[in-house]
Amino acid sequence: MCYDRYVAICKPLHYGTLLGSRTCAHMAAAAWATGFLIALLHTANTFSLPLCQGNALGQFFCEIPHILKLSCSHSGYLREIGLTVVIACLMFGCFVFIVFSYVQIFKAVLRIPSQQGRQKAFSTCLPHLAVVSLFVSTSFFAYLKPPSISSPSFDLVVAVLYSVVPPALNPLIY
Repeated sequence: MCYDRYVAICKPLHYGTLLGSRTCAHMAAAAWATGFLIALLHTANTFSLPLCQGNALGQFFCEIPHILKLSCSHSGYLREIGLTVVIACLMFGCFVFIVFSYVQIFKAVLRIPSQQGRQKAFSTCLPHLAVVSLFVSTSFFAYLKPPSISSPSFDLVVAVLYSVVPPALNPLIY
């Protein structure tokens, strides 16, 4: 979506060539494949963990940090932490790309001579940026927070913030 906004605002005459149906299909396929690979790696790792404290979670969401609390394997815990760090680095790279794109977008929008044109461009971009920021910040917080500030109700609120709210807001911003 960020690239779509960037091309629409910064290169409007090239929109058809830069964002054809083939490009959109490739970007969607890459996003789906990456998500599937990440889910597969997390699932394979969590199913390989021996559970010492039973298999009952005190949560509605089956989150990885809660499964790790039930595990008695130190190596599985380290594998999961390593996987989470690698994924966080990849997500950080995507976030840097998004920030770079939005800096270019804002520079282009600020060069628009009419106030109405600037407001329309900002009203197109800011909701998307807000939803992406909410998703990235709450998911980073959910997976990288220290265990000392964890409580079941707080973890539930954070999980809802990054797994339910952004998809619910997506139809409103498009």
